[in-house]
This record gives sequence, structure tokens and C-alpha cells, in this order.
Amino acid sequence: MKRLHAAAAALSAILALFVGVWAYFSPTTFFDSFPGVLGSWVSGDGPFNEHLIRDVGALYLALGGASVASLIWRSEYAYRVLGVAWTIFGSLHFAYHAFHLHHMPVVDAIGEMIALGVSLLLGIILLIPTRGVSDQRIG
Repeated sequence: MKRLHAAAAALSAILALFVGVWAYFSPTTFFDSFPGVLGSWVSGDGPFNEHLIRDVGALYLALGGASVASLIWRSEYAYRVLGVAWTIFGSLHFAYHAFHLHHMPVVDAIGEMIALGVSLLLGIILLIPTRGVSDQRIG
């Protein structure tokens, strides 16, 4: 399970840093063309708002930082806290988009739901306890 946690944390770090760096440091390009090869999922949902896009970038950078930290500490507790954060964010993000697909072509809607589902799944994986690890409290 420790390898699965490390893999989920690594994938979540890659995902978060990809989205976070792009959205925060190039908000107009992110708005116009995210996710890139699969179409444009953001611009069809309303007018450009630099503040909102940069906030999304900052959120993803924070999740990416937490993902990297969990890989450095490789602690059951770090993975669980990371899992809580990614699962809360992922479930709310997934739910919003699941009910707001009407403006997208079907192939983009499917791609978006798969991408958001993977993000949510990474959080859930990080919540799975490791066998044989005691449930002692920190401190």
C-alpha cells in the first residue's frame, strides 16, 4: 500500500503542478486553451476572470506543495491528510462539472469527467489505511 500511496501522491503532485503553474503564471492562456490537446474546457464556461484563474492556480499549487511534502515525509499521516484535501476538493470539483456539461461537446465532457474522476480517485487512494500501521496519534 505504501507504494500505491507514493504513486498517488506523485501523480497528484504532477497534476497539481501542471494545472497550478499554468493557471497562476499564464492565466489567459490557461483560460483560452486548458487542457491543451483535448480541447478548451474553461473558456466556454463564462468570461475571463484573471483573479479567479490565478486563485485556481494558487489552489492547485498548494495541493501540489502538499503532495510533494507527503513524498518527502512518506508518512501514513501525511498521505491521509493529503487524501482528505484531494478528496474534498476532487468530489466538489467533480460534482460541479458533472452538472455543468451542457456547453461542451460530448468528447470534451467525457474527457473532463475522466480527468476529474482520476483526480478524485487519487485522493481516495490516499485515504486507504496501510495494513499493520498503528493508529497512534501524532504528538
